[in-house]
Amino acid sequence: MDTRIKIIADNKIPFLQNILEPYAEVEYLPGADTGASQVKTADALITRTRTKCTENILQESKVKIITTATIGFDHIDTQYCAQNKIEWTNAPGCNSGSVKQYIASVLAILATKKQMPLANKTLGIIGVGNVGSKVKTVAEALGMRVLLNDPPRAEKEGKQDFTDLDILLSQSDIITFHVPLQRSGKYKTFHLGNDELFAKCKKEVIIINSSRGEVINNADLLDALKDNRINEAILDVWENEPDIDPELLKNVLIATPHIAGYSVDGKANGTAMSVQAISRFFNLPLKEWYPENLPEPENPLIEVNASNKSLQEILAGCILHTYNIMEDDGRLRENPSSFEQQRGSYPIRREFGAYQIKLNNGSDFIKKSLNKIGFNDVQVIYKDL
Repeated sequence: MDTRIKIIADNKIPFLQNILEPYAEVEYLPGADTGASQVKTADALITRTRTKCTENILQESKVKIITTATIGFDHIDTQYCAQNKIEWTNAPGCNSGSVKQYIASVLAILATKKQMPLANKTLGIIGVGNVGSKVKTVAEALGMRVLLNDPPRAEKEGKQDFTDLDILLSQSDIITFHVPLQRSGKYKTFHLGNDELFAKCKKEVIIINSSRGEVINNADLLDALKDNRINEAILDVWENEPDIDPELLKNVLIATPHIAGYSVDGKANGTAMSVQAISRFFNLPLKEWYPENLPEPENPLIEVNASNKSLQEILAGCILHTYNIMEDDGRLRENPSSFEQQRGSYPIRREFGAYQIKLNNGSDFIKKSLNKIGFNDVQVIYKDL
């Protein structure tokens, strides 16, 4: 009789198969189809956001620990877990580099396709955790003024580095949301983006949401776009996913199917954090495990001739070489009903650190700007005199 621990794992979590099998019985299931009958005999769950870990599926089970390979954990009823001595872990910061790359690609598209000079534009960041902090470094490398709003951090650390929300709204040309979903309480973020918030923004503001769909009231956003109360919106997350509002889809500038954090690097980090958490809990010999041999990007070398190019052109070109967000936008618009399928079969995307840049006729200043964005391997080739 097999007395090993039993684990139910989401079958879309990458790099996981055959890792825990020497030490556990592992069953892989679609996240949305994981219910009480499947979970009943499990000792542990490794999940993503599509599995709702609530009393409904947990009450008849013997689950002792839930790990989610995601930053967000609003799909886990943490109160029920605490009351029933079920441990849970998430993967904070696992895909922060991926979301940074996503926002960088948005900014690069605004710079190139919309001809927006980013230098001296103001970016308002609402939520300054792992992701928001990295977005700040990208924006500063692009010459942007950055305003930060994070009430929990301001309360804990002091207000000197943070901006009141109303001031941020009135001064920002672009506003990007990086908050967790909190449906109630002092720091409620559910429908934080609503008619009242949009009314306080600049008329030409661009709104970006890559946090959680419910952070923005999608009906209010659509009305504000149609009434020209805000200029443009970029959405990676939507209310009622995967059944997104087709009219809102038509009205946003860039639309993607909840893939901002879907770089290979981010997925590897999330899987590793889940495996390590399971290993610590059950004392398995995988406490420092990390996936090996991540796939290389298709074109890992970026060659740039910096002659007669502005800093914005150089940085935007390098960013878009690694990830052009418009490819994801095109796939979603072509077939919005395949929202979940596009997430499940998302193409390989590596973060900035997987690329090497040869910067011909460049400068140390350009190199430092590329380093700040996240390109670690930058070779400057100075012009022969």
